[in-house]
Amino acid sequence: MARSNARPVVRLKSTAGTGVTYVTRKNRLNDPGRLVLRKYDPVAGAHVPFREER
Repeated sequence: MARSNARPVVRLKSTAGTGVTYVTRKNRLNDPGRLVLRKYDPVAGAHVPFREER
């Protein structure tokens, strides 16, 4: 099966400035802008917003 263009792989980078990243998929049709998710940053030791990199 081919990968769909509507669900690309995106990299989420911590806004705390620690350099921690997560890799996930997003639905481009439902979220056309940059994705922001609140996830755990093990270096900061807290939940912080992670913003999509381009």
